[in-house]
Amino acid sequence: MSQQVFADRIGKSKSWVDKVERGVRNLDRLSVIHTISGVLGVAPDLLVGGRTRQATVTEIAAAVERVREALVRYDTPADRVTDLDRQLDYAYTAYRHAQHPQVLRMLPDLLTAARHAAAVDLLVGAYRLAAHLMVKLGEADLAWLAADRAMTTASGDPRQTGTAVIPLAQALRAQRRGRLALTVTTTALRHLDPAACPDAPPEQAALAGTLLVEAALAAASHGDASTADDLANQARQCPDSDGFGPTTVELARALAATILGDHALAIAIHQAATRTDGWRRLPAEHRAAHLIDMSRAYLPIGDHRAAARALVTADQIAPAETRIRPAARAALTAVLRAGPTPADLTRLATTIGLTSGRT
Repeated sequence: MSQQVFADRIGKSKSWVDKVERGVRNLDRLSVIHTISGVLGVAPDLLVGGRTRQATVTEIAAAVERVREALVRYDTPADRVTDLDRQLDYAYTAYRHAQHPQVLRMLPDLLTAARHAAAVDLLVGAYRLAAHLMVKLGEADLAWLAADRAMTTASGDPRQTGTAVIPLAQALRAQRRGRLALTVTTTALRHLDPAACPDAPPEQAALAGTLLVEAALAAASHGDASTADDLANQARQCPDSDGFGPTTVELARALAATILGDHALAIAIHQAATRTDGWRRLPAEHRAAHLIDMSRAYLPIGDHRAAARALVTADQIAPAETRIRPAARAALTAVLRAGPTPADLTRLATTIGLTSGRT
């Protein structure tokens, strides 16, 4: 469901919907919450889940196991889920808001229901969402399983296959298989003709651009700086459309430079990109995840205070990104051990249950 269609259904402007999705505007009226929950086919309490307490590590682990069980089951559910497309749309919106515990709670039922839906795109979408979230939660093997299921389901459809390759490449990078991630992304790109990206329809251009970015990160992850740079430059030729744009490319370039060990370049790109309007339009999940990644670039040059600021800002944008992701906890631990810790980072570490570990 596009932003415009959703806006029309709830009687709001597209600009209003965009601000809510980016976290600029809150859902603070009960009547609006009930209208949106009706359109999306979800319980109203899911829409205000950000106000509830943060899920514990134990609860997250249990939820991950329920997703695992859903991925390996093949039985037919007794009841079919109505408005599955709306619920999947809502789950993706929650993911972009970094409401990861909510998405985890929804995924088992979505996966089970999508297996028996007639539309391939719903099943591919459910598998993709599971794979993206499992990568974030440090479950690379489970992410690979979900992404592989998406690939199998999408077989023969270049667009669906391309969308499935994105989480597959992320899962492979998480398993330190960058060369294989590069192979799957470049193979998918051959079916989409990225050279035609500037003149392609918005959805196709955005997909090609995202695949080029993933390919660049895959190349960087196995030390091929030249290929990473070339692929990023190709991604720059894709127009700003359907959630993809120049800022997306620049953030990927900053991450690639971090992976390759060029921390000064990474920080320079990061600082320029985060001053743009494009940065403010990105989903909360994307911005927070990027800041966590950039904390890794500040530490090697000895600027642990900037690393701390990046993590604190990430927590302000999307608490679930910093509080339940293993990568974020590792970044926090590294900053705590690097030197004198700012008070706000100490408070965050205490909230999460981390200590400096310094002697």
